[in-house]
Amino acid sequence: MADYYLAIDIGASGGRHILGSMAEGKLVLEEVYRFPNGMVEVDGTLCWDVDRLFSEIIMGLKKCKALGKVPKSVGIDTWGVDYVFLDKEDRILGQTVGYRDHRTDGMDEEVYRAISEENLYERTGIQKAIYNTIYQLMAVKKYNPGLMEKAAAMLMMPDYFHYRLCGNKVQEYSEATTSQLVNPRTRDWDYELIDMLGFNRDMFLKIQMPGTVIGSFTRQVQDMVGYDCQVVLPPTHDTASAVMAVPSNEEDLCYISSGTWSLMGVERENPDCSAKSMKANFTNEGGYGGRITYLTNIMGLWMIQSIRGQLAPDMGYGELCERASRESINSIVDCQSDEFLSPKDMAAAVRGYCERTGQEVPQTLYELAAVVYNSLAKCYADKLQEIEQLTGRKYDRLHIIGGGSNAAYLNKLTARYTKTSVYAGPGEATAAGNILAQMIQAGEFADLKAARKCVADSFEISIYQ
Repeated sequence: MADYYLAIDIGASGGRHILGSMAEGKLVLEEVYRFPNGMVEVDGTLCWDVDRLFSEIIMGLKKCKALGKVPKSVGIDTWGVDYVFLDKEDRILGQTVGYRDHRTDGMDEEVYRAISEENLYERTGIQKAIYNTIYQLMAVKKYNPGLMEKAAAMLMMPDYFHYRLCGNKVQEYSEATTSQLVNPRTRDWDYELIDMLGFNRDMFLKIQMPGTVIGSFTRQVQDMVGYDCQVVLPPTHDTASAVMAVPSNEEDLCYISSGTWSLMGVERENPDCSAKSMKANFTNEGGYGGRITYLTNIMGLWMIQSIRGQLAPDMGYGELCERASRESINSIVDCQSDEFLSPKDMAAAVRGYCERTGQEVPQTLYELAAVVYNSLAKCYADKLQEIEQLTGRKYDRLHIIGGGSNAAYLNKLTARYTKTSVYAGPGEATAAGNILAQMIQAGEFADLKAARKCVADSFEISIYQ
């Protein structure tokens, strides 16, 4: 009987429990549970309901038992930057605030009172995003300093859920780097920077690498789900897990992890913290084996998700993508503009940008979608040129992984704008990467190279030229 490995992949809009196993030399994925997610407003602040999310985690674990497919190990990945404060009794302190909350407005200037923007990038290699943990923590220090002083531990979101499962508190490397407080050369917290900013250094726990076994289910969890299994750290930042599942071992590897965000970049052994890299707004986040996922954040399908949610919440993304492909509108918006981060009305924001820049203003749902898809593809092309300039390499193919790899119209546009062959798939890259990390730890694969070859052999890859 095959061994099962469980990936719990939680995104900003939903989560999935996906079992992985080997059959005839191929990786087989099976979704066993799905649940919604989203920020909720609490006293005017956008927060995550972590207790509800943990109850969903437990429900999915029970479903595995009911199916007779008890996993050998489990690992959780989520989005980056958000965290939970715990006090000395391991109780949550304050609210678990989400990254789209506006408490970080102006916190960049507060940080720059202690360290310049240029020196901060030189130390961390992380691109500026106003929702990064560093700015969230500065907001706490400014508006509620007593909260940070009481914190015995700051756990990033997946680290908190792992703690709830096994009782052990650790910080995983890839997720920790999204805080903008990690030294990318030592792969550890930059405690000097933490002291400069006046943060409580005692709440930053030891960083562990993906593939580390951090424990087994607590007795309480065992009683709830009806079994025990190991808790193994995947790359807990969903982007890093997705990059593990790129179906290629080519040295010059360029990818887009396409979902709510589009993360576009390359895999490197060492960081690039140069002024040129900073100007291009690239970031040096952590990956499997201590690698660097050198990439830039693009707003991604968040814009499509928002427009669909406003105007046609019951329409499937496949139909929306296909109908958009019939439109002839040529307007382009800047997908990386902050105005598209969390507008109250995404359709109005897109129309306003087009009107302000003297372009044709999209009127219908399908015209709006066409503008966003073309804008994304144009942005990918621009960023590919920057990547080639920064790395001094030419990339003759572009791997698109994640849910966005199923958007055929966007893939065709990307091949057209970049003048590069596009290899799309697998769609479940994040869950696959999470599972691969567990399988390597268990000895199913010798190393990442063998695991990636298995991905290439296991999933259909569509090619656009």
